[in-house]
Amino acid sequence: MQISTNSVVLIDYTLTNDQGKVIDTSSGREPLAYLQGHQNIISGLESALEGKSAGDRVQVSIAPADGYGERDESLSQSVPRQMFEDADKVIVGMQFHTMTEQGQQQVVTVTAVDAENVTVDANHPLAGETLNFDVTVVEVREPLPEELEHGHVHGPGGHHH
Repeated sequence: MQISTNSVVLIDYTLTNDQGKVIDTSSGREPLAYLQGHQNIISGLESALEGKSAGDRVQVSIAPADGYGERDESLSQSVPRQMFEDADKVIVGMQFHTMTEQGQQQVVTVTAVDAENVTVDANHPLAGETLNFDVTVVEVREPLPEELEHGHVHGPGGHHH
């Protein structure tokens, strides 16, 4: 069976940046399971896997536009340190959930801390990065009715309710 819209796909993968540093991998874990065509993974990788079958290996570089987008410097801002509970415990790398002006939840990452301010960044940590994937397709199958209804895979490697 070939990967197409609504296929359940299981992949083993290694993701590296342009310097060859491993950013993420499924090595030592269950394969990643996703539902093709439902935005469960980045669009560039989904496109690269379209038409592939179990056993196929794909090596692909994904430009930022087809990954996590370009960095938007307007999403980084400095806020007064006193806005944080336990402000003395805030350190670079911490992540917080905040609400946008439109009422949507977003994750921000602390990128700098000084005596008076904390700089937070709402860009995805991989925004602006070229993503290099080495992928092996492990399995391609038809989705269960509830997987289609929910828009994601259930069970090992997928979503668990």
